[in-house]
Amino acid sequence: MDTPQKRVRPPWDDYFLQIADAAASRATCDRGRSGCVIVRDKAILVTGYVGSPAGLPHCDDVGHQMKKTIHEDGHVTQHCVRTVHAEQNAICQAARNGIALEGATLYCRMTPCRTCAMLIINCGIRRVVAESRYHAAEESEDLFRQVGIELVYKSRETQTYENQ
Repeated sequence: MDTPQKRVRPPWDDYFLQIADAAASRATCDRGRSGCVIVRDKAILVTGYVGSPAGLPHCDDVGHQMKKTIHEDGHVTQHCVRTVHAEQNAICQAARNGIALEGATLYCRMTPCRTCAMLIINCGIRRVVAESRYHAAEESEDLFRQVGIELVYKSRETQTYENQ
């Protein structure tokens, strides 16, 4: 007689990353279809995804709004500025609904950008779990290290996309 396979539940970090991926399915910019979920005590507080501010057109409908940044070392990067990042949208949802994020864990697709990292710090979030590394992760990693926010990567893969 065959022994039935025992079902294995995913660890909490994997479970919440899967939910962040589900939130990403709502994203409206194909340069970074990203989602985010913020959790405390294994309970979901808020979710967010990449999208334009409410009432404004989405990249998927009207195209990207690209800006170039020239860095101190001379290299140039391009960014779509039409959308709000998933982490920012999740933090805004918490603010709109009066939800404190002190002591929470944030789950996201890749290392939060520098601006998102600063918001995460000021919200009191204590832990960030990312599926992979953002191609420009160094500044955020350094900020998190300086303030004692734990940053966990599920993969050491670096996210890249066209025209970064």
